[in-house]
Amino acid sequence: MNLQRLDKIIASQLNISRSDAKADIRRGFVGVDGELVRDPSRSFSPLECNITYKGQAVNFKEFIYLVLNKPKGVLSASTDNNRQTVVDLVPTELSRQNLSPVGRLDKDTTGLLLITDDGQFSHKVISPKSDIKKVYHVVLDGLIPKNACEEFAKGIVLADGTKCLPAKLEIKGEKEALVEIREGKYHQIKRMFGVLGLGVNELKRLSIGGFKLPEDLKEGECRELTEAELKSVLY
Repeated sequence: MNLQRLDKIIASQLNISRSDAKADIRRGFVGVDGELVRDPSRSFSPLECNITYKGQAVNFKEFIYLVLNKPKGVLSASTDNNRQTVVDLVPTELSRQNLSPVGRLDKDTTGLLLITDDGQFSHKVISPKSDIKKVYHVVLDGLIPKNACEEFAKGIVLADGTKCLPAKLEIKGEKEALVEIREGKYHQIKRMFGVLGLGVNELKRLSIGGFKLPEDLKEGECRELTEAELKSVLY
């Protein structure tokens, strides 16, 4: 891994400002391989040395990958001056600068949402070229027409003329279904059902790629992905 300034390493791993990191280093709070380092500008390879902060090991992670069970009423955004965002739900011990949701769920949509500071990973998950499936459970305000599965499979043409990629619709009841899409247009699922004359009462994302929303993760809870879970997202 490339060398990084010590103040940058400390700021990124402890979620503090660069100025605070510099001040703490000058105060003698940071050690590298057993040596007290007071120069914030010194550079190290963080994966090849042992860094401590106030005597505690700093376990360096270049990026962090989180899963959130998103509740209703929370914005899929990093910051907002007036409303709660999904990043606000990240526990302090997992918080990082530059965290962002991977794609977006509407304010009233619930379920699986990934959050990370790895922009390349986010782009790969979101891009239709990656062909990563996303599965949703939907509750509608009316009966699902008999030709709905066929229409979804052909690719719904939205009211503005935009054609969606072919999608899979699995009917689970008169007003319930599972929807599998491989893209993420604005309000896509609601607009797709709108073409069929149906409104969406409830929408919940269940999976991305091969990764399913953990059953033990309650609404509003957030935790770090395991390595196996992270790999399954791109499956």
